[in-house]
Amino acid sequence: MEKVAPFELTQEFLERILEAIEAGDFAFIRESLEQVRHEDVSSLLEELSADQSKLVLQLLDKDVASAVIEDLDEYTRSKFLTVFKPHEIADYIDNIETDNAADILNELPVKVREEVIANIKSPEKASHIIELLRYDEDCAGGLMAKELIKANVNWNVVECVAEIRRQAENVEKIYGVYVVDDNDTLLGRVSLKEIIIAKSNAKIADIYKSDVISIYTYQKEEEIAELIQKYDLESVPVINVQGKLVGRITVDDIIDVITEIADQERILMAGIAEDVEEDDSVWVLSRARLPWLIIGLIGGLTGARFIGFFEEDLLKVASLAFFIPLIIATGGNVGIQSSALVVQSLASINVFESSLWQKFFKTIFVAILNGLVLAGLVYVFVYFSYDSKLAFIVGCALFTVVILASLLGTLIPLVLDKMGFNPALASGPFITTTIDLIGLGVYFMVAHLLYQF
Repeated sequence: MEKVAPFELTQEFLERILEAIEAGDFAFIRESLEQVRHEDVSSLLEELSADQSKLVLQLLDKDVASAVIEDLDEYTRSKFLTVFKPHEIADYIDNIETDNAADILNELPVKVREEVIANIKSPEKASHIIELLRYDEDCAGGLMAKELIKANVNWNVVECVAEIRRQAENVEKIYGVYVVDDNDTLLGRVSLKEIIIAKSNAKIADIYKSDVISIYTYQKEEEIAELIQKYDLESVPVINVQGKLVGRITVDDIIDVITEIADQERILMAGIAEDVEEDDSVWVLSRARLPWLIIGLIGGLTGARFIGFFEEDLLKVASLAFFIPLIIATGGNVGIQSSALVVQSLASINVFESSLWQKFFKTIFVAILNGLVLAGLVYVFVYFSYDSKLAFIVGCALFTVVILASLLGTLIPLVLDKMGFNPALASGPFITTTIDLIGLGVYFMVAHLLYQF
């Protein structure tokens, strides 16, 4: 078997393709991309203009070209499809599973979308796509694919195998066969292994498993992701409220959902108020970032005023100012670490209140240990650099800030979750601003008490 080396999109390769496009050397482009996987061709198209991408795509086999369109990120694809006519888009949609086809069509203007659907060759596929477009994108109905293999409970193994062969061309990945009755009501599932080892005259009714896990069309993507992770499923059948089998969701679809959810969490943790895309306007990008920046600004100004209250104290012992950044930075780091761990726990599918409180107390013990280590290190440094009283003040303040930051970093996400807010809000500017102010307060109060100002 010939081994294909991993493809690397180099500047040299890109320039050769661009030169070939300019010179009209289509044979070179075909030959260069013949052994390149469709995922890597997608990476190449992201570096080309829409017109150049269209030309390259038209040189590829139709199945490969359709897979390339699926792999493109939403921003690149929406820009790229503007140079195609509706009937050209429909040609590619014909080779794409209904769930992904519906997602792609959702990115198009309504008029273009309708024209594309009108040009799809298979009326059945067009009907399925229209059905999927009626569902919200973030629910099972919007995620599912209509392509699946089902067998009637009254069939035998020979009839089931014949159905698998008949549908094999339409179904990209076969994980098993769903068993239904005459009304298409989902009864269970039979694995490919069970079909292979069963006798040819065996009845499906005798070999299928009825304990199949299914989901309703209205269930949200987060629930589905948790279900697939919890039970380690490769695919899950989707049913309507009458219990009829209407589609399936594969683990590939859920990986995309999990990635998207993780991206949204990172955006929130970075202090961006809403989900943004690369092609959003300057105003939208600014609006998404400003709220938390303003909150951070207010926190900074409040901190400045707070330090101003202790101006006389700082004039008497100027060396107190040297350790303000240390107290603030350490408190912020500890708070973010604690909140990140709690947010991760809350995102787990197996979280119970008892285990959360167990983790809470564990976090506090960890904070005490870390606080003692950090306070000890800073005490030694300040003792030999300045004096024992200042060393004691900085050490005590740092220890207290580490404990409080851990408490807040743990409690704030829990409170937000109980109130119905996304706990990831506690992992960005919100937690750092809060802990900065508390850290300053603790530091100066400890100093005030020990120096007896």
